[in-house]
Amino acid sequence: MKLNLNNTSLLISAGVPKQFPALVVPQVAFSGRSNVGKSSLINSLLQRKSLARVSSTPGKTVTVNFYSVDSKLLLVDLPGYGFAKRTYEDKKRWSALTDAYFTGNNNIDLLRCVVQLIDGKVGPTADDVQMLDYLTEANLPFIIVYTKVDKLNATQKKALAASMGKYESASAEIMYSSETREGREEVWNTILKMCER
Repeated sequence: MKLNLNNTSLLISAGVPKQFPALVVPQVAFSGRSNVGKSSLINSLLQRKSLARVSSTPGKTVTVNFYSVDSKLLLVDLPGYGFAKRTYEDKKRWSALTDAYFTGNNNIDLLRCVVQLIDGKVGPTADDVQMLDYLTEANLPFIIVYTKVDKLNATQKKALAASMGKYESASAEIMYSSETREGREEVWNTILKMCER
């Protein structure tokens, strides 16, 4: 699949499941805790500065954002999880909306891959592990992308590399930096390969 990254737009910010688009193209969903760098990673992948909006307040956004890439692929930005200051009502809404994407989505058969983001410096949180367990149990194909690796020193990076590979159900584990674009080509190649399945 060849993609023109100049032909990219926000298709819809869905606040309720009935707003999920019916476009029949492969979907790739991005999941991760608030402040893990999802918006920065999506902007970096698409070579755009502010297509995916970075919230000034982590955990504020409770919508599923669908980005159309050349009308051939949808990148799906799921709401960030695990932000302690979020209200109970917001947490409930996040849970219901994310759950609806995976379980009540008429086009879930178009989902080719979930890109599960984990902060490279923090490592997997309890929420991350819960999400990884869910993806594994639901038999959903996923890759793990460790973000913000430019903030790691050589020793930390080596330790992260040594810890990779323990999630056997992950199709790939990749180190990524939105600042230096390390891992960008590998992430795209993996996504496109999984879209061909």
